[in-house]
Amino acid sequence: MTTTQPSLVPAVVAPGFDSFAVRQAMAGFLAGYGDTTRDAYSLDLRQWLGWCLSHELEVFGVKRAHIELFARSLEQDGKARATVGRRLSTIAGFYRYCVEEQLIPVSPAVHLRRPKLNYESNAIGLDRNELGMFLVQARPCRRERSWPGVSPRPKRVADL
Repeated sequence: MTTTQPSLVPAVVAPGFDSFAVRQAMAGFLAGYGDTTRDAYSLDLRQWLGWCLSHELEVFGVKRAHIELFARSLEQDGKARATVGRRLSTIAGFYRYCVEEQLIPVSPAVHLRRPKLNYESNAIGLDRNELGMFLVQARPCRRERSWPGVSPRPKRVADL
């Protein structure tokens, strides 16, 4: 009885697509990550390869403009800027791996422009800095006096 291991190469990479070297490069790139990251990067690369296939582009023959057109198509599809940024980071990482493995001379994603992300949280509540300031202000109140509207703690018998 033989068992089969799941392939690290996204399913959209058909044997006739581009070359065996692309499939090997993708497997090598994805093999360096844990399960959840590999799943996310695999999805990103599947979408990139599908886009390349639909535009009749070779993965090792793309230019930076092609990757940026891919990003614009994601934006037109309504993807969030964070999603577009992650997909571009995955693609850039894949091509960086390919350069390191000497599969291509130069990465087309070296000077890739990525969407600006808003790091301000829309969550209602205290952020880390506000919580810290709150705790610093609350610390003197702990022993010196009671909180407004709260009766002081009764003394223990041992303290009398």
